[in-house]
Amino acid sequence: MTHFEMNTQYILDIQISDHAAYFCCRSLLYNGRSNMQAWGLIVLLISKAAGQLNVEEMEEDKAAGVLHSQRALAEVTEMIRTSHLVHKAMVNICSGMYPEAATLNDMAFGNKIALLSGDYLLANSCVELASLRNQELVELISGAVRDLAEGEFVGRRDQQNNPLPSPQGVCDAAQDWTHRNVLSAGSLLGRACQGTLKLAGHGRELQEQGYNFGKHLALAWQACVDLEPFIPGSQYVSGSLFNLTSAPVLFHLQHDPSLFNEIDKGLDSIQNVDYEKVHSIVSKGPGISLTKQLQKDHSQKAMEVLQVFQENDARTALCNIIVAMGDY
Repeated sequence: MTHFEMNTQYILDIQISDHAAYFCCRSLLYNGRSNMQAWGLIVLLISKAAGQLNVEEMEEDKAAGVLHSQRALAEVTEMIRTSHLVHKAMVNICSGMYPEAATLNDMAFGNKIALLSGDYLLANSCVELASLRNQELVELISGAVRDLAEGEFVGRRDQQNNPLPSPQGVCDAAQDWTHRNVLSAGSLLGRACQGTLKLAGHGRELQEQGYNFGKHLALAWQACVDLEPFIPGSQYVSGSLFNLTSAPVLFHLQHDPSLFNEIDKGLDSIQNVDYEKVHSIVSKGPGISLTKQLQKDHSQKAMEVLQVFQENDARTALCNIIVAMGDY
């Protein structure tokens, strides 16, 4: 049994609350990495930055400066994000991949755990969302879940559904990258920020601003993550796997399509790609500087949205997050 299977089995064996199960699952997924995308925290900060209009006093958590419903939405956002990552851990077991029965049984068991754990978190997020009794909010977040699913079918994929760049997509690398990451991240954070402003009684115009902020922040964050393997002094180990649809790779392919000769070796499995070679080629090309500019553009757009809110501690905290990404 793998380390992941033993840990998830332990979670199932002990009786703990829904929230405790979520936090255990999240800690297993991220393993203490500092670049964890804390969507819930962003939702709470934008909630506090905007304030509330015409809400009942009993609805407000005065200590936190947000509504109880906004706190619930932040938890729902985190649970949906985590359930999506758990579901992505499933392995496509092809015929003959695991000739030994014991190994095949272990992998099948791991798939069952990933499926059930992800469904459990997603079901709880749906129950929590329904308890807020806001149909428009349900439609918003449902759209984000749809986008997460759609994002898993964009472009070429290997046999394990790992994404690969498409020759058609790199004609406009920025557009292809944006489309992929709005579906896989920007939509959820954007709609959650939009929804939390709806709960606070703000008008449609400000709600749209909330969506734009969440979308651009998620894209800036993703660009920052994409840069990590190519930044001197990072924790990247030479030859290890990285995202082949990251912004630096896509920008380089737009500049030099000959790199597809190496990347196309991953059509069956991305592990067949020589990552050390790809890393070396991309590091010497224009993809790094273009990705830094991409990150800067989305950061500036997110910062511009924040100016519509009155100055307060929450707005300052969000500004600091954006500035910190620029210093990465």
